[in-house]
Amino acid sequence: MRTKPWGAFLYRDYRVLWATLVSSAIVLWMRILGTAQWILDETGSAYLVGLIGVVQLVVQIPVTLWAGTLADRMDRKRLMTLAHGTTAITLLSLGILNWQSMLTPTLIYIGIAITAGTHMLASPARSALIPIVIPEKDLLLAASTDTASQNASAIAGPLLFAFVAVMTDLTIVFLLAGFIALVSALLPTFIRVTGIAESENDEQSSQLEQTVDGFRYVSKHPILPGLFLLDIGITTASFYREILPVLALGLFAGGASATGMLGAANSTGAILGSFLALLLVGVRAKGMLVLYASFAYGFILFGFGTVNSLWLGMLMIGLLGAADAVTVAVRHTTVMLTTPDEMRGRAFALMILAAQTANNIGTIWVGAWVGAIGAGNTMVLGGVISITATALIWWLWKPIREFRSN
Repeated sequence: MRTKPWGAFLYRDYRVLWATLVSSAIVLWMRILGTAQWILDETGSAYLVGLIGVVQLVVQIPVTLWAGTLADRMDRKRLMTLAHGTTAITLLSLGILNWQSMLTPTLIYIGIAITAGTHMLASPARSALIPIVIPEKDLLLAASTDTASQNASAIAGPLLFAFVAVMTDLTIVFLLAGFIALVSALLPTFIRVTGIAESENDEQSSQLEQTVDGFRYVSKHPILPGLFLLDIGITTASFYREILPVLALGLFAGGASATGMLGAANSTGAILGSFLALLLVGVRAKGMLVLYASFAYGFILFGFGTVNSLWLGMLMIGLLGAADAVTVAVRHTTVMLTTPDEMRGRAFALMILAAQTANNIGTIWVGAWVGAIGAGNTMVLGGVISITATALIWWLWKPIREFRSN
């Protein structure tokens, strides 16, 4: 029987997990844009807005590791409810404080730290539940649907923020985000499957010991270290999303409108790439699939650095989003297929940590090279590095080449 692209939605518990993902992603974007806008409006300082990234990075690294171990120690549904519930209380508090003219930059940063931490706290727990509610044959469907939904939320969230902020004010933005987060907190209670890992955890082991066990497991895994290193190598050399204004100016002599068009094209391409991954569910050679998509990403990135037409640039950056979406979906599916339930939270946490760290380092790397050799040359260099990194992983990591799903 041919698998339907919408097949993941046939499973009731996945529909609940999907609704949790979409609502929490919209909350995330409303929080990111709302807090940044508040700081800029109140202080007029781009530097203080930039500190948001520092606060998030400092919080997310330890919290992500802690979250992965918690997801393997306690009820994952309860963990998601606690995390999203804390997000709701924090955002509602920001809204009330702003309404009473009592909100300060320090309180905003505290709110950012809490909500960045709770977002990372919920992510491994949710990812670890998917292989429990979805049969193995449909895991790529779920991963692709997740990727498409996250990219769609990256469009819907900012649009909702803009509409509410223009029609009302930031107080309503914070309050609305808080109420949506309450929905995210309630949804996991409707999941029917157990949220506790299959194998019994050693009650004598501390959380630190179990975190170290997670590192050991992933480091000895035949496939995951290669996939994580591939993602780190490519992302570090090419992470462009945070500096799109710089690329729009350097490549196309464009301003805010060009930045917006490039961003929209990238998100649209990522959504289409997620649908492409849905069509590739029947491909058993998942390892080669991620390598092919990574090679495509490198060649497209090289081409992106050579174009001087905005329309061609939008096409290329859309294709970049599509290739990246395929690699993300297959990488998530591989973790689900090759990791036992009692280790799944920690494996996902390490994957998220690797991706987040690569994103931040990539922003610094790309920004520095743009200043030194120009935007076009930086993208060309990133393409060469991405192709080289993919070729090295293909050559050195035989288990990735040979990995087949059932």
